[in-house]
Amino acid sequence: MQLVVDWDGTVTANDTLHAAIERFGDVGVFRALEEEIGRRLTLQEVISVEMATISAPLDDVVAFLLDTIALRAGFRELVERYDPLVVSMGFHELINPLLERDGIDARVVANRLDPAPDGWRAVFREQETCAVCGEPCKRSDVAGLDGFVYVGDGFSDRCVAGAASRVFARDGLAEYLAARGIPFEPFTDFRDLDAALSQAAS
Repeated sequence: MQLVVDWDGTVTANDTLHAAIERFGDVGVFRALEEEIGRRLTLQEVISVEMATISAPLDDVVAFLLDTIALRAGFRELVERYDPLVVSMGFHELINPLLERDGIDARVVANRLDPAPDGWRAVFREQETCAVCGEPCKRSDVAGLDGFVYVGDGFSDRCVAGAASRVFARDGLAEYLAARGIPFEPFTDFRDLDAALSQAAS
């Protein structure tokens, strides 16, 4: 079984990008653009504009995240047991320090940051335009994986969840799937998830 897990709001108890923008960026831009995701703008376009409102040194932002962002309970054990692939629309520069802080060695697919002093620039990994959702999405990150289990919480997880054989969802992703009658299993933390996976394997 291949386990694929979203990062922000799934592995993390709070979304690191949202936290960084609220502390160092323009909250007004953030709130306005979040309403446009999937409508007028793609997720990548929204993230690019939001990140450009941050001009603080990367070290300052990372220090803030290390002090304020916790990983969801049971993630370390999940990594040790299942070696999940973490797929994120966030950035290695913000993800890796949190993993290092907690002594976790996880496989991560994410984007890169150019933290320029006149506004951060998002450097996105190569993702094909998806034939299902019409924009670059996480389906390209799992191409070639058959029968994978997906775990997520938000907008970036919607399309890729449709390619999974089993889905665990919370928050916005759970609401989206429930509204469309798409099967999923809720979870609170990774201990719940591990218990559900172990039960299915027995």
